[in-house]
Amino acid sequence: MATLGRRNILTVSRMAEAGAYVDAGALGEVLLPRRYVTAAMRAGAAVDVFLHRDSEDRLVATTERPLAMVGEFACMEVRDVNPRAGAFLGWGLPKDLLLPFREQGKPVKVGQKVVVAVIVDSRTDRIIASAKVDDHLRTGVPAYKPGQEVDVLAFARTPLGYGVVVENAHRGLLFTDGAPLRVSYGQRMRAFVRAVREDGKVDLGVDPAGYARVAPLGERIMEALGAAGGSLPVGDHSTPADIRARFGASKKAFKQAIGALYRERRIELGEGSIRTRV
Repeated sequence: MATLGRRNILTVSRMAEAGAYVDAGALGEVLLPRRYVTAAMRAGAAVDVFLHRDSEDRLVATTERPLAMVGEFACMEVRDVNPRAGAFLGWGLPKDLLLPFREQGKPVKVGQKVVVAVIVDSRTDRIIASAKVDDHLRTGVPAYKPGQEVDVLAFARTPLGYGVVVENAHRGLLFTDGAPLRVSYGQRMRAFVRAVREDGKVDLGVDPAGYARVAPLGERIMEALGAAGGSLPVGDHSTPADIRARFGASKKAFKQAIGALYRERRIELGEGSIRTRV
């Protein structure tokens, strides 16, 4: 069955001067405007389209892709603010996406970036945005595994890191381990699961956990030592920012890596430095 606000594989039912009409099942015939019609499209052909509503509130199909579909989250820019309706966000389609005042939480301004959930308004059956991110995250304990790589979207700064949306579904806490400049509001990135808590929230890190993180970092350190003539001015005294800039890793991961290299008798630890073991 065709779904509003999602991509659908639909069949062209007929061609017309205005474009191609696709069979959207219970939603009826929906126009794919002529500007999206290709030479290969004909009656009976299958097409991949996104269903939304146009400026006159009619169902319409498009081959363009929005930044996020219904049930997903994205960071969007405020294009305009209407004092009666709310803010309008650029979401990758010609018609901007409405963020009603009741869904804003805090008022937004033109040019501002805001992380939102894309939902169907139960009052109007229209696609709208909601900045009340937590209200649209799934409850229950997810089945992520420690070390699993996931997609995250940062939407809230915390003392320990960032509140993130995990895989368009769950609330997570991304620990930045002293490297907050690596993450910014609205940034989408890959992260690694550290643990799944009983309340369903997910602890994450910017680096893989365990040996999967330590071993590759250890080899990068050895390569850097070789390039520097066997000695580097780094160690426990180095700041997390210094470690991040030099090796692209947290200080915690760095300490684990040099600890492993020392136990393997590949390096020696000096006063404020590490060096290749002779």
